[in-house]
Amino acid sequence: QVQLVESGGGLVQAGGSLRLSCAASGSIWSINVMGWYRQAPGRQRELVATITSGGSENYADSVKGRFTASRDNAKGTVYLQMNSLKPEDTAVYYCTYCIGCVVEEYEPDYWGQGTQVTVSS
Repeated sequence: QVQLVESGGGLVQAGGSLRLSCAASGSIWSINVMGWYRQAPGRQRELVATITSGGSENYADSVKGRFTASRDNAKGTVYLQMNSLKPEDTAVYYCTYCIGCVVEEYEPDYWGQGTQVTVSS
């Protein structure tokens, strides 16, 4: 079992920044992919970013150039730095973890509880 705990959400004005963190614990495999999804009311769930244990990153077009994923494998923590935030970035953001996934077919095995990000205009 893997436990994921997100933190860092909140309310920010458009153009501002937030940094989300996700602490993973439990049976962590050294080779894995972690990702961030978001879900806004009335909208489809969106895979925002993934990052492999080797540090390879991928992003949705909607956040490319504004969001940056990173990780500290020693701490078992991944981060999502979100800059130039827009009201349409408002959503619950979920940290996810996958053993043996490839980025092109990312289907997480574990999900965090989610953290709310609200961007005011």
